[in-house]
Amino acid sequence: MKIELHKIPIKEVVKEYKDSAEEGVTAYSGKLDIRPKYQREFVYKEKQRNEVIETVRKYFPLNIMYWVKKPDGNFEVLDGQQRTISIAQYVAGEFSINEKYFHSLTKDEQNQILNYELMIYFCEGKEREKLNWFRIVNISGEKLTEQELRNSVYTGTWLSDAKLKFSKTNCAAYLLASDGGQLVTGSPIRQEFLETVLSWINKGKIEEYMSKHQHDKNANELWGYFQKVIEWVRKTFPNYRTEMKGLEWGRLYEEYHNKRYNPQKISATVHRLYADPYVRNKRGVFEYILGGEKDTKLLDVRVFDEATKKTVYTIQTDKSKKEEKSNCPLCAIGHSANKKKIWKIDEMDADHVSSWSKGGKTDIKNCQMLCKTHNRAKGNK
Repeated sequence: MKIELHKIPIKEVVKEYKDSAEEGVTAYSGKLDIRPKYQREFVYKEKQRNEVIETVRKYFPLNIMYWVKKPDGNFEVLDGQQRTISIAQYVAGEFSINEKYFHSLTKDEQNQILNYELMIYFCEGKEREKLNWFRIVNISGEKLTEQELRNSVYTGTWLSDAKLKFSKTNCAAYLLASDGGQLVTGSPIRQEFLETVLSWINKGKIEEYMSKHQHDKNANELWGYFQKVIEWVRKTFPNYRTEMKGLEWGRLYEEYHNKRYNPQKISATVHRLYADPYVRNKRGVFEYILGGEKDTKLLDVRVFDEATKKTVYTIQTDKSKKEEKSNCPLCAIGHSANKKKIWKIDEMDADHVSSWSKGGKTDIKNCQMLCKTHNRAKGNK
């Protein structure tokens, strides 16, 4: 990893400053991407912005900035984006401080600002080295997200196209994922959409995928994959529910997209489960259905409360003592040494006589206490 400290006067940094909104912000004679194309549009509040200018005017030290050297020899701001934009905007006359614009200052005051030297580290090296270093220095201002840090490292034609599709306000990915109900959480300009689909396509190994495709001409593979996942979700679950937003659709697509489902039947099942008062986790409904309605843990089905368990335990135990049988109904009909054993309440579990998945309710009429061994063996039968 090569890191060099440079002192560059403001007049050089802001030279040919150009703000093209979502098309990016450039300066340093066109050699510096202050805010690369389609990156987030966060800007300093007035107080923060003015403090930067006052620091420069008083010749106080401004925090060190970091620029990444790109393969073409130009640079991209890693840390210092908002400070640089604030300075460039002031010099360009876009705002005033105490009713004084830059052009209202005396020549000496203007030169004092223009000749102020910014402390800037130029960083270049291998991807892994840069990423580790950038994580260390990401300690001031509006912190970069993990994906923004990755974007600073894996620059190239592939990333530019990926940002176009996934990182722009109302970008294609956002519009597709929100048509008919939002499926993906986060903000495109904070790179959260891009991070999500990268995690989907390579099972969480985002950096591995970005490194492999860094020099591809476009991000069509990534875009095509995203389209397939969203299309599969819409066809499988035609009736949108708000709990579908932000689910791990990439993982679910990989696990279940080769299975055949009846969308109409699924809609009816979703409706039934949503109406079931015993289902506490509505977000788990979709994976529960995809998995064949077997894993009830996904639904967090309401269990028997302590009062119900104590009541049923007392009834069973009193009856068992009179009949000289075990208070576990399954032990009582067996041939083991526990046929007459009276279990303590903490040695037993509450069980649905008729399982919840087969229509059994979670109420006292459908409750029985079983020893832990038999309850675990009974499962969902």
